[in-house]
This record gives sequence, C-alpha cells and structure tokens, in this order.
Amino acid sequence: MLNQLSAFLGRFSLSRLGLTVGGALAIFGFVAYFMHRPTLNLIGFFYGIPLLLGGLALKAAELTPTPYQEPTPEAVAALRESQATDTQNQIRQDVTRYRYGQEAHLDDSLERLGLSPTDEERPRLVAIQEKAIAEHYALVLIFHSPLIDFATWQDRQDKIVQFFGPGIRVELTQPQEEQVNVALVSTPA
Repeated sequence: MLNQLSAFLGRFSLSRLGLTVGGALAIFGFVAYFMHRPTLNLIGFFYGIPLLLGGLALKAAELTPTPYQEPTPEAVAALRESQATDTQNQIRQDVTRYRYGQEAHLDDSLERLGLSPTDEERPRLVAIQEKAIAEHYALVLIFHSPLIDFATWQDRQDKIVQFFGPGIRVELTQPQEEQVNVALVSTPA
C-alpha cells in the first residue's frame, strides 16, 4: 500500500502542488488582510506562506522524470510483465518519477560503476526505451555522455552486469557521438 502511494505521488510534482496551493492561500490571506478579515487572513499567513516557501524549496531540489524515447508497444509491455527483473522494474519506476534532493538520475549507480568521476563529467540520463531484443525484454537507458568516452563504458561492461544483478546481460551501443545506450536485457532461466 505504501509502495503504491509512493508511486502515485511520484507522478506529480509536489513543488508545483505546494506553489499552487501555497500561492493561492497566500493571495487569499493578503486579500483578507486588506479587507479587514483577520480570521481569514490567518489562513494565508499561517498556511499559505509556509506552503509557498516549501514549494519553492522543493522546486529548487526537484529532478524531473526521464521521458520515454517512444511509447512502449503492447507486446513489449507483455514481455515486461513476464520477464522483467526486479532491478529493471525498480530502475524504470525510479527514473520516470519526480525525485527530490538528487543531482541526477542514477548518480549513485554511475559513481559506483566508475562512470562519474566528478559531477561535471557525469553522463546524463536523457531518455529510456523499452523494447524486445531477441524476444527478451530490454530496458534501454540513453545517456548523453560527452566527457566519458565509449571505450570507458565498454571497459566497465562486466561491472555493469554485476551491479545490476543476476538475470541481466548488458549491450552497449553508441548510435551517435556523445550518446551511449545501455540495454539491460533480461535473461530468463
């Protein structure tokens, strides 16, 4: 139940909610103040302003969801239901929701894999894609990687396989300059 609530809330920007509700209550409070309605202006000052400030703080720490490069076909969604590993599902759910207090999606994972020596050099996850590769479910992570070359990614391929767990093989491709696609392909028994 708590997991479902977290997934539901992750689809909405809490900062936008705080800014909208807080802003409306703060304006309501100021209008009530100038209309000499002391009871109503307390709503704006005690609830509106703190919500507005909370919304601003969340906006400063907000990490937007990673978009899908293209919609997932129904056949691939069926493969996901039958073949996806817990790790693939967790990654997909984590990167496609709003996050707060993180610098980038998968920043800890990239650091542990040795693909993020500094914040400036860290590859940036720009999109994901779900597709079938040789009749197996694949979650493709599309990175903009201008400062980490493709050879470095290839050197870390075995480490990526170990990191993302059993039941996954990794295919690396470079479809264009400064882009690396990491396909996490399920290998059901």
